[in-house]
Amino acid sequence: MKTATYELLAASSDHAIAVTIAFVCGLIVACALIWAVRVGMRVMDKDTHHPGLEEQPHVPDGGPVHEMRERREPDEMPITTKDGDRILPHDLHHASTRTGKDQNPRRWSPGSSGSFGGGGLGRT
Repeated sequence: MKTATYELLAASSDHAIAVTIAFVCGLIVACALIWAVRVGMRVMDKDTHHPGLEEQPHVPDGGPVHEMRERREPDEMPITTKDGDRILPHDLHHASTRTGKDQNPRRWSPGSSGSFGGGGLGRT
C-alpha cells in the first residue's frame, strides 16, 4: 500500500471508531478475566484448609525409613480345605504372594548376552 492509502485510512472517522471499540472491548475482557481470577483465589483461600506447621509430616523418632526389598513367590490356592469343603472368599488371606524361601537376587547367567538382540555372542 502507498502512503496516501494510510493517510486516507487514518483520516477516516469510521476506522478510528472501529479501532476504539475493539480496544475498549479487549480492555473489558481483560478486566473481566483479572476479576474472575481474583474472585477464584479468594474462594480457594476460604474453602481449603492449609495445614499448620504441627500438622506437616515429619521424620520418625527412629530416623528415616528405608526401602525393604524381598523376593516374593506365588501363594498356591488349594481347591478345597483340609476338611474337604470348598474354599469361600472369607477363607482366603489378603495377599496372593508370600515371602520367598530364596532371597538371593537372580543374576544373569555367565556367558549370556542378557537380552534378545543385545548384541552379545550369547551362550556359546
